[in-house]
Amino acid sequence: MLGRLLRPAGGLDLEASELAIRAAMHEVGGVLLAKLLNSDSGGSRAAVKCRAGHAATFVDYRSKEITTVVGQVEFRRAYYHCGECGAGVLPQDEALDLVGTSFSPGVRRLMGGVGGKESFNEGRLDLEELAGIKVQTKAVERVAEGVGAELEALGQRERQRAINDQKVVFLKSVAKLYLSFDGPGVPVIKRETEGRRGKSPTGEAHTREAKLGCVFTQTAVDEKGHPVRDEAATTYVGAIEAAAEFGWRIYGEAERRGLRRAAQVIVIGDGAPWVWGIAAEHFPGAIEIVDLYHAREHLADLSKLVYGAASAKAKQWTTARLAQLDEGDVELLLLSLRRLRPTAAQAQESLRQTISYFENNRERMRYAQFRRQELFVGSGVIEAGCKTIVGYRLKQPGMRWSLRGANATSRCAALN
Repeated sequence: MLGRLLRPAGGLDLEASELAIRAAMHEVGGVLLAKLLNSDSGGSRAAVKCRAGHAATFVDYRSKEITTVVGQVEFRRAYYHCGECGAGVLPQDEALDLVGTSFSPGVRRLMGGVGGKESFNEGRLDLEELAGIKVQTKAVERVAEGVGAELEALGQRERQRAINDQKVVFLKSVAKLYLSFDGPGVPVIKRETEGRRGKSPTGEAHTREAKLGCVFTQTAVDEKGHPVRDEAATTYVGAIEAAAEFGWRIYGEAERRGLRRAAQVIVIGDGAPWVWGIAAEHFPGAIEIVDLYHAREHLADLSKLVYGAASAKAKQWTTARLAQLDEGDVELLLLSLRRLRPTAAQAQESLRQTISYFENNRERMRYAQFRRQELFVGSGVIEAGCKTIVGYRLKQPGMRWSLRGANATSRCAALN
């Protein structure tokens, strides 16, 4: 072996040495792990019951090969049979968390991690190169989905406990608790869009809207008086589901994060009706803020349609309207909008929609007042989440998801 690690000139090939030693250590580790797994010699004398509580009789020892972080390992475990149920019982599989799988818990955790961060095939390649673990792409997909489903179930139980716990908890109060939601599209397979109308010219739908929400806290401001998000204080929840279901999801997370101990609760959104529907149902009394940058975008888009994209008049008009918006003077802004007299049908419709948008959200656009309260007025946190959680993992070229597969990715848990 030493000869293979030396270069022809007599020097050491460091990379080859590293990989060879790692492989050798894995072999040694595999032997040690196999000895540990096969050290149980008292299985035939143990009193074992099936899941229904019936006594099970020892039959024999049966072998199983599993993939571990140190390679393939074979071990023999006691097999029992329940005469009443007619089912087999493998206590050691249950004890080692190996029921129905040939991957060890450590390998499954790694597979779930790479499957939640990158494509399943890229995850398979990374596992082989970085950890020396060889698995199939389909196995990464199945395990990652299983891990994601387990994490989702765990998150639901934690949120439900928080909702059900009506006791007064004497913990540190939360100064400002923020909630922000958005609805990015996720490309899905054809069967997931049956009966749904899309935005394409043909009306065919190619995506489903994911609901993504984040919860974060704020305690301080910087030297310029700008709000500062508390460090490591942001958590995410999300799924492709109806707004009514998502409302309970984000409410449960807010409860878990200290909703009842918050001095102020703030909801930031882009103006979509479903966002404010959730706020009204689950967070009554919260300060509601339309993301400033979405509001600005509405004005900029309208000016381009009315005056032309590159015209000086469009820039002048937009600058004046943005100043009104920044002051939170929505009434004056609406007056300026109503003075417009576009001739093109598209511009007229855009003007109508823009006026409706600002009328419906006027109290959510008092930006000068919000700044005096040292509050965030932008939804940058959830926008970043849409890119890192949904975009990076679920919207890469060629990807098409089932709802089960998309909802089972563990991106939220990984970031949390």
